[in-house]
Amino acid sequence: MLSLEDAQPLVRTDRPGYRPWRARVSAVTPLSPHFTRVTFRDEELKFFGTDLLDQRIKVIFPFPGRPLFELPDTEGNAWWDFWRDLPAEDQAPFRTYTVRDVRPTLGEVDVDFVVHSVPAGAELGPAGRWLLEASAGDEVYLVGPDARSIHSAIGIDWHPGDATRLLLAGDETALPAIAGILSALPADAIGDALIEVPSSGDIISLTHPAGVNVRILPREDAEHGAALTAAVDEWLAGHGELLEAARAPRGQKLNEVNLDTEILWETPTDEDSGEFYAWLAGESGVIKQLRRTLVQGHGVDRRRVAFMGYWRIGKAEN
Repeated sequence: MLSLEDAQPLVRTDRPGYRPWRARVSAVTPLSPHFTRVTFRDEELKFFGTDLLDQRIKVIFPFPGRPLFELPDTEGNAWWDFWRDLPAEDQAPFRTYTVRDVRPTLGEVDVDFVVHSVPAGAELGPAGRWLLEASAGDEVYLVGPDARSIHSAIGIDWHPGDATRLLLAGDETALPAIAGILSALPADAIGDALIEVPSSGDIISLTHPAGVNVRILPREDAEHGAALTAAVDEWLAGHGELLEAARAPRGQKLNEVNLDTEILWETPTDEDSGEFYAWLAGESGVIKQLRRTLVQGHGVDRRRVAFMGYWRIGKAEN
């Protein structure tokens, strides 16, 4: 017999799309020199959203040597109000990531973390410190989608509409999102994915349709974004006819974004995107340059391109 709670409708219009989920680490799996997959598990994660693609979540980490703080039993953004009202010394750090996989029947969620290289004399950030010592049983909060809400797709910025020619470009922080998008594309999809990673050891096999060409670009000792920028420029030079068809009908003005005080984030929601659609994410300075190249240099309609500055060199998220 169903309990009264189980008998309630699972999907409700009044249920927030996001909520905090307390979860424990069940596995830590190195994927390459600069990528580590962490599997989180909890009984409640059977209700974690499964839309995937490039869906953003937040991971709230405990302070070193301290247990994870207690969040009240809240839904939606109430966690943020609670966190913000804490004394500064008690505001546990959080960072934004992409859901890599969800297994509802097991109550498991995978998140792929970038293992950042730290220059001599510098210190790891809170996420890097946590990842270095993460082991089974460690607790975090995942602030992510609730499959029981009609708004569970919030945090997804992949909106290609009816586009038939795709371009994805990003650095290592965008690789999990690009991987999620590629694995969800229809079998007849056509396009290119250009991904800059720290080293040749980070060339990871990705599932993708046969018509999508995936190039993983090891950075090695070059400047961050140099390999990606060169690959995008090469791609643009070879697709003049496609870009001409994607031109805006009139001149476009780009608002100047101060990357030290603002977030570069511009994602079209028009489902009628035409033949071409591009999705670009990664370090804000690099994405800003690519944005200028596509929109001003080639006149591509802004409604056909998503630009997302995932992070900024030298700047923490919170």
